[in-house]
Amino acid sequence: MSFRSSDSAIDEIVASCNGDIRGALKALLLVNEHLEAEIAQLYAAAAQYGMPERRSTAFH
Repeated sequence: MSFRSSDSAIDEIVASCNGDIRGALKALLLVNEHLEAEIAQLYAAAAQYGMPERRSTAFH
């Protein structure tokens, strides 16, 4: 993602929270938690089919 598109995405997210930076951050954290839970479910499903487990819980 380029710097310019990152700025645009940030502006959109903050605008969708009526300019509330703290609210935007909380929303992003909730979305991140949801995505991490989905990834964990995918790894669990993959493990049932003999795929190797992930080595780290960090995604960044």
